[in-house]
Amino acid sequence: MDAMSFIHSIILGFVEGITEFVPISSSGHLIIARQILGIQSSNGLLVDAILQLGTILAVLVYFWNDLWHLFKAFLRMCVGKIVSEEDKKMIWAIILATIPAVILGLLLETYMETTFRSVHVVAWTLIVGAILMFVADKLGKQNKVLTAGKGFIIGLFQCFALVPGISRSGATISGGLLTGLTREEATRFSFLMAFPIIFGSGVKSLWDMYKMGQLGSIGLSLGVGAVVAFITGLAAIHFLITYLKKHNLNLFIWYRVVVAVLILIFL
Repeated sequence: MDAMSFIHSIILGFVEGITEFVPISSSGHLIIARQILGIQSSNGLLVDAILQLGTILAVLVYFWNDLWHLFKAFLRMCVGKIVSEEDKKMIWAIILATIPAVILGLLLETYMETTFRSVHVVAWTLIVGAILMFVADKLGKQNKVLTAGKGFIIGLFQCFALVPGISRSGATISGGLLTGLTREEATRFSFLMAFPIIFGSGVKSLWDMYKMGQLGSIGLSLGVGAVVAFITGLAAIHFLITYLKKHNLNLFIWYRVVVAVLILIFL
């Protein structure tokens, strides 16, 4: 691991951690960062997914009590034991929310590695995502509770984030608002439903790199980046949850628009 790859890993890990949960698109910002730094990589999608393991560990730590409680409830469901209706709704909502992105992600994997990884695609999808968030913030009634059906609908919104620039958290929080959830509940569910999809993507990427014989050569560098992503991811989770208790999405909407304009002008 040379000094430059070490520095790049720290930068990319920082970018991943800060932007994974704040609704401004981590994948889009990683593409922008690579463009600015001149990082050429034939396996960028795999590297991004492994960096995301650091952020998903942040979710595990931050929401440990919730996730452990739901995991135990899921095990009880599997053996036919009684669980509360609230736990049952949450578990089925997470399961149904995960299915669409898994299927579509496998179908679009080639495009995600090639066609979608362009800074100009990111610029336009940042704008599209901003419009989606603006509409959701204005039209969301914020007066309904989460159900399994709403979880599936939010999972469909998560599919939009397969295109860099849309933002997984931005899309799922918007989906939550449009199904009637409060900002706080939509944000919480966005984090909880992130766990299986990001964890699965990261593990699959580790396995793919192992099969290609690439894990050993860049594994240490990626490990450093994942640690940085974990630390900054914890801070980003806490910031977003605290911020959205009292504020709307306008800050992130305008940020996305400004970044998109700068990309189109300078990159």
